[in-house]
Amino acid sequence: MKTCSLNHFLEAVKPWLDSDYIRSAHLDGAGNFVLNFSDGVKNVYRIDDCNKSQLEEVLVDFQNRGIRVL
Repeated sequence: MKTCSLNHFLEAVKPWLDSDYIRSAHLDGAGNFVLNFSDGVKNVYRIDDCNKSQLEEVLVDFQNRGIRVL
């Protein structure tokens, strides 16, 4: 698991923000942001400077980009 700020997370995933690379995204039971990549890699991020509603907004943005949100 990687711990980071929301801005750092968004910058880190920016190059992969489409369904060709990210297969799905969701928040787990602990509120961590989980990304499943097309190559089978799963990354879990603890984003420590925002609340759940802000993370849900990110998920909506991902969904609007064609990424499946679970």
